[in-house]
Amino acid sequence: MEALLAIAVGVLTACGVFLVLRARTFPVLLGLTLLSYAVNLFLFASGGLRLDAPPLIGAGAASSDPLPQALVLTAIVIGFAMTAYLALLALRGLAESADDTVDPGREE
Repeated sequence: MEALLAIAVGVLTACGVFLVLRARTFPVLLGLTLLSYAVNLFLFASGGLRLDAPPLIGAGAASSDPLPQALVLTAIVIGFAMTAYLALLALRGLAESADDTVDPGREE
């Protein structure tokens, strides 16, 4: 299970970096979102994966660490706010300049 999560984090990071390096604003926005998902998955996996642990902790029972789960929940909210802000910023830039390139000196 850990290997699957590591591969998923690696693929999300690679795709996110590839999209962030594009010249248009929408792929950059998608790339930042994928990087955010990769970080969330990494934080979630850092808490430890217990498949047979009960959700309610008894005396001396093994459970996952709740701190990374709280960090992921906070990161999801912050990532959503960042995505919404960047989408509005990209739309405003498109309305102002009628062009959606990140670097106006470079064309695809």
